[in-house]
Amino acid sequence: MNTLTGYLRQAGTAARFLLLATVVLGLAYPLAVFGVGQLAAPYRANGSIIRDDGGAPAASELIAQAAANGEGVQDPAWFHARPSAVSWDPASSSASNLGPNEPKLLDAVTAARSAVAAAEGVSAADVPADAVTASGSGLDPDISPAYAKLQVARVAAAHGLSAATVQDLVDRNTTGGLEAFLGQPSVNVTALNLDIAAAAPGSAPQQ
Repeated sequence: MNTLTGYLRQAGTAARFLLLATVVLGLAYPLAVFGVGQLAAPYRANGSIIRDDGGAPAASELIAQAAANGEGVQDPAWFHARPSAVSWDPASSSASNLGPNEPKLLDAVTAARSAVAAAEGVSAADVPADAVTASGSGLDPDISPAYAKLQVARVAAAHGLSAATVQDLVDRNTTGGLEAFLGQPSVNVTALNLDIAAAAPGSAPQQ
């Protein structure tokens, strides 16, 4: 009988702990995190959706929306994001898994550097590192101001805009200071391309 009583006591303790854990971890904690995520505009944790002039959802500023064909080649009319091992497909976020000593990685970087240099009309030495290296997720929407500046002339010519106008849009989409990751300024390509489309009526990046 004492053994049965002990089992019942232990079962009761376990049930109470399960109930407490369910309330705290299954209800209170998620609600608290959600509440904190809704406190400060414009940083509400609702997917960081960018809306067009009509208020319709256009993209998430957290995910690269590269205008590319099925072979992973980005449209020359738009600002290019960093290379992606998954062709910027948010359903299959991944890196290439190639290590720094892998010859295939060096070959890919060298080929990408030559391609970017040819596309932008500059020497290979002027191509910044983020133009030829992918992020861990393959979906990074941010590039360096140096890479954005490299693309200004090409994008401006494609849309009939002045280089000064396009550079101004780049500056408006550049984040720095405390908002920048590790304090390094970055340019959000997703938001920038939407601004380019708004500045050049009749054009829009094809996702």
